[in-house]
Amino acid sequence: MPLTLTRISVAVAIASVSLAMFGGSAAAQLPDPGMVVDDRTALVITDPQNDFLSPDGVTWGVVGESVMANNTVENLETLMRTAKQSGIGVFVSPHYYYPTDNEWKFEGALETLMHNIGMFDRTGPTDLSGFEGSGADWLERYKPYIEDGTTVVTSPHKVFGPEQNDLALQLRKAGIDRVILAGMSGNLCVESHMRELLEMGFEVAIVTDATASAILPGLDGNAAAQTNFRFIANATWTTVEAVQHMRDR
Repeated sequence: MPLTLTRISVAVAIASVSLAMFGGSAAAQLPDPGMVVDDRTALVITDPQNDFLSPDGVTWGVVGESVMANNTVENLETLMRTAKQSGIGVFVSPHYYYPTDNEWKFEGALETLMHNIGMFDRTGPTDLSGFEGSGADWLERYKPYIEDGTTVVTSPHKVFGPEQNDLALQLRKAGIDRVILAGMSGNLCVESHMRELLEMGFEVAIVTDATASAILPGLDGNAAAQTNFRFIANATWTTVEAVQHMRDR
């Protein structure tokens, strides 16, 4: 039998076994564990900053399409406003780079890019010179929610995940076991936060249209993120669904 036909036969056989095991479409049978929103639940937002979410930000050329398609800016504000109205704690995990961070001896692809374009740059950990309105600053419309004296702003994460900042500590000290997660960017910081929080024993629900990702020729970060959210998170909600869960708690 020709080699090509053999490979086709094997592929068909594997597909048939898979369909038999899952009773049809495997995707349709993927469990949806869900997540309860209660007084041990918090809203966590990653990188709600100008460099990601403002048309003037340094990444807008690659994330803008996804931000607008998902209605990300408005949806993040809706989540923060609803959390405040519902008595749900809000935690922000920001991304900052100080001058000494530019002296790193090795970097991944996106780290190199971020340093090259001055993304999230600040003059120092205790120096706010030039911070107001900069790419590292919050989007202006979010400031009433973030700077209200009750939102917890963690120390910055430096690559993508929260392994090196104090997010988990802050959540645990607040008695939080469950996290509603959203922010920027989907396939990088949001996904990395999701993975680490799950590994640390938190339940995580992702708000899928309150995030966005870079889209480049042949590389769709938003599609990658949405796929992994569904495979990994305890729950994936739209903003409308997340709002309803918060109001019904």
